[in-house]
Amino acid sequence: MEVLYNSTRSTGSPVKASMAILKGLSDDGGLFVPDHIPSLDKSLKELSAMSYQQVAYEVMKLFLTDFTEEELKNCIDKAYDSKFDTEVIAPLVEAKGAYYLELFHGSTIAFKDMALSILPHLLITSARKNNVKNEIVILTATSGDTGKAALAGFAEVEGTRIVVFYPKNGVSPIQEKQMVTQKGANTHVVGITGNFDDAQTGVKMLFSDKELAAEMEQKGFQFSSANSINIGRLVPQIVYYVYAYAQLLAEEKITEGEVINVVVPTGNFGNILAAFYAKNMGVPIGKLICASNDNKVLYDFFITGVYDRNREFVLTTSPSMDILISSNLERLIYRIAGNDADKNAALMAALSGVGKYEITEDMKEQLADFYGNYADEQTTAETIKALYEDCGYVIDTHTAVAAAVYDKYVAETGDDTKTVIASTASPFKFTRSVMNAIDTKYDGMDDFTLVDELSRLANVTIPNAIEEIKTAPVLHTKVCDKEDMKQVVKDFLAM
Repeated sequence: MEVLYNSTRSTGSPVKASMAILKGLSDDGGLFVPDHIPSLDKSLKELSAMSYQQVAYEVMKLFLTDFTEEELKNCIDKAYDSKFDTEVIAPLVEAKGAYYLELFHGSTIAFKDMALSILPHLLITSARKNNVKNEIVILTATSGDTGKAALAGFAEVEGTRIVVFYPKNGVSPIQEKQMVTQKGANTHVVGITGNFDDAQTGVKMLFSDKELAAEMEQKGFQFSSANSINIGRLVPQIVYYVYAYAQLLAEEKITEGEVINVVVPTGNFGNILAAFYAKNMGVPIGKLICASNDNKVLYDFFITGVYDRNREFVLTTSPSMDILISSNLERLIYRIAGNDADKNAALMAALSGVGKYEITEDMKEQLADFYGNYADEQTTAETIKALYEDCGYVIDTHTAVAAAVYDKYVAETGDDTKTVIASTASPFKFTRSVMNAIDTKYDGMDDFTLVDELSRLANVTIPNAIEEIKTAPVLHTKVCDKEDMKQVVKDFLAM
């Protein structure tokens, strides 16, 4: 059955998957959502005998219904190949009573690789399907990980250019080094004097700038997005939750139909929304445990039903979650509003106006699948140290937020359901924070000495992504004010 995509903010004509991927954001500023969530058409038992690539096809074919089998399999094969340092793509590691789903074995050692390895291929295929002759300009804001993963995915991809904006002092040193050393004549990396929300808001404004769009069209360009607002990012993320369940089944850790819980460290809400979609496709997921850091806007929302971004923005050791406007939450709000675009649009207008909105009691009741909590900086560090001392397993700061919230959930509820924790980044990406958590004696060492020390401690080979940037020259030095983002894009495109 065909799946079409509607905007969360208007009742206009639905579009096919390829057009939703191509546009990234709807013309009215809304996000594209499927008109229904399809059910898995293979049993979990059948899926448990499949490779990651095969599971990816079985899940994605149900959402991307205007792609042919050949087109989709071609995209999947190009994405999930030797760029990943493990054959299984997303291994499950059992530690201290939970299963860590390692989503960081791609070329930039963060979970964003899982979707951004395939997005360029989906996008180029979508452009061909829709007879697009323009050059596609990928415009993206990053809180640290999306930027490098998108750059790596789109570098030197014919017919595309990519501009990444990141908060100049709001990412880890290794995240920044990964971005500013990126090769490729079609890539442009810009630090902004502001936080991630400033970058994300600026990008959204550029997307909705009709005058700029007309000017670009004249010059043979059009925008698309690599952020998690693009449905071409969200659909591939559903795959790994289906795969995780199938793997637990294959390893006889669970029986078919047995319910599991899922914990996700959450910033922009895309990763946990993908788990929610997997549940609605038929994967037996019980609780969706949403873990926040000190920027606990989502935790407060799940407790009160009020989403309020009017608060201090806290810089933490888990910077990819330092977000006060969780863009993908809009897709869930639209759904619990009964797919009422006008109702959703009014709430989003309130968010961009007064900075907050409140959902109704009826909507709140539909969030029963979710549990929200948060971990402060001290708890996050203590969790890294405790897990390492207990079983020698080293996790990064974001995964530690999830593990800490999982501990809180179990203490609060006594629920001993088997649980998958989304492990979203390699500890090598946040080496200083991780090593300081294990022992403060490491504080005086430089970042790359710390890398060697972490490799020794965790008994893990240093990932290529880190080895490559040790001596790589800085190629991107541009920094601008948030008000100048439009001009920066125009200069890059020589407009």
